[in-house]
Amino acid sequence: MCSSLSSTTRRTFLAAGAATLSGTAGCLRDFRTVAGRDRTDQLELEIRTLPADSDPNAVRIARILEGRLDAVGVEARINTLTEEELYRQVLLNRNFDVYVGQLPETTAADPDALYPLLHSKYGAEPGWQNPFGYADPDTDRLLSRQRTTEGTDRLDAVAALQRHLAESQPFVSIAFPDEISAVRGTRFYEWQDNRPTDPVNLLSLSRRDDAEPTLRLVTTDPRLTENRNPIAAEFRRHGSLLALVYAPLVRQIDDEFQPWLLGSWQPHPHGERTEDEQQSDDSLLWRGELREGLTWHDGEPLDSEDVAFTYEFLADTSMGRVESAIPTSRFRGRSSLVKSIESVDEQTFDIRFETGSPEVAIRAFTVPVLPEHVWRDYTGPATIAGVEVNDETTEALVRPNDEPIGSGQLRFHEATPGEEIVFERVTDHPLGSLEDLPDRFQGGPAFDRLHLSVLPSDVVAVEAVADDDADATVSNLGTDAVPRAARSSATSLVSYRSRALYHIGFNTRQAPLSNFRFRVAVAQLFDKGEIVEEVFDGYAVPATGPLEERWVPPDLFWDGEDPVVPFFAGADGEFDEEAAREAFNEAGYRYNDDGELLAKGS
Repeated sequence: MCSSLSSTTRRTFLAAGAATLSGTAGCLRDFRTVAGRDRTDQLELEIRTLPADSDPNAVRIARILEGRLDAVGVEARINTLTEEELYRQVLLNRNFDVYVGQLPETTAADPDALYPLLHSKYGAEPGWQNPFGYADPDTDRLLSRQRTTEGTDRLDAVAALQRHLAESQPFVSIAFPDEISAVRGTRFYEWQDNRPTDPVNLLSLSRRDDAEPTLRLVTTDPRLTENRNPIAAEFRRHGSLLALVYAPLVRQIDDEFQPWLLGSWQPHPHGERTEDEQQSDDSLLWRGELREGLTWHDGEPLDSEDVAFTYEFLADTSMGRVESAIPTSRFRGRSSLVKSIESVDEQTFDIRFETGSPEVAIRAFTVPVLPEHVWRDYTGPATIAGVEVNDETTEALVRPNDEPIGSGQLRFHEATPGEEIVFERVTDHPLGSLEDLPDRFQGGPAFDRLHLSVLPSDVVAVEAVADDDADATVSNLGTDAVPRAARSSATSLVSYRSRALYHIGFNTRQAPLSNFRFRVAVAQLFDKGEIVEEVFDGYAVPATGPLEERWVPPDLFWDGEDPVVPFFAGADGEFDEEAAREAFNEAGYRYNDDGELLAKGS
């Protein structure tokens, strides 16, 4: 039976939360009915997260949250779900109270990624578009301001936005973890020190002369072997090897934007613009030109019509077949930067952006280009056994896309669900002979095949690299697997700072989570520094907000505690339950004689 926690030291409590956990939902809370008492008056919250065998860090944070809520009189219980089901419930069905998870890595890299994540106009859309249902006019104003300004004005807007989010806590930023990979340099070398197994960095590897030309990767995540839909939110939380199959117009490499399928872009020739266009408000009009010789993996030519289709399709996967647009669950923020796009000829297109800021507009070019001749066939309503699912889901959003057809330097070869997937190099790809790419990408991939195997655990994955059965791990390793890497002198561990923020997400559509004072009080239940040490074994940094450090103003830096929502700590550093309870009182909630926090109106 789970017991309440009242007065305990931070270290004892966190150590208990970091203990080995079952991968199934169980125990969690004892919801028995106590005779003579109406338990329905007590405030109850369900915490959804991943099981320990999928993400031990997330479930440990959830355990800490459960215990602290229990200590302040909230009836909390944890419900663990598979990653696919968790993100389906959170991102698509909006069926949750609180969840613990990670944001997409792209969120921390650029402030404009916060626009779809938090702007109120996205509250009804599926995917990472405002899953919190957060609606705040000041936040909307600041999000729009950062999207339409440049330079120091944009930095000021981003700083003001972060301060406002810290005060309202639509979600609690916990920590940026270190990603740990095991790599082997006996066959392939020049692994990048930062993000060595990032899909794009794999293109820059070199191969030893006598090495067999198959790059062998291992993972504990089977999803790519089962689903290869590049726009499915519940399958594509982070970047994956599909980024090498579906190429974008522009890639972001080392925080620089590198033309990829796009040969050039420039402001539209003003002589060809109408008078209305020349007097247009703050929008940008650019002309883009594709590289020559681009084709899809099935041999069909890739042209500007495909580019125009991609942006129209990402904005409405029904392509006008229904009254209300059905956008994709991924890339919404970037694709929404495009106001209109028109094909001029086979290689040239004109594109108008919603923003007047070039540094924001360029993000739109980083979405994967999709082949019109494939995806246009999936604009109809999704069906199961011939019955339409609903009027808000197209077939494009749910199809597994078993045989993906892209335009990247790798093409799909074969897969066995749950076990492995194989990609082949496109030997005559035009990007392989371009001189304007960075030196490390010259000549194309150093491998002819990429073989990804699914293994049952991090420990087994590390052993595969140590035993020369694999060249690298591509799923983040748990710290318990780190010592195994020392078995082989040819194996190296590479640790780098991830941008995938661990956070606690609130469904602000419902009480009490619609009350920002309540959310702030929950945020103060955490000693983030202690969590980094006890949950992540020091392989993380505390976070005061969702953006990486280069965007954070000095007054929001972590300096031993969160500057806006500091931990409820007593004089001895222990959790101060009395101070926490007083904060919930001040948020407008009251306690009964048994110390239970009551739902408003009880």
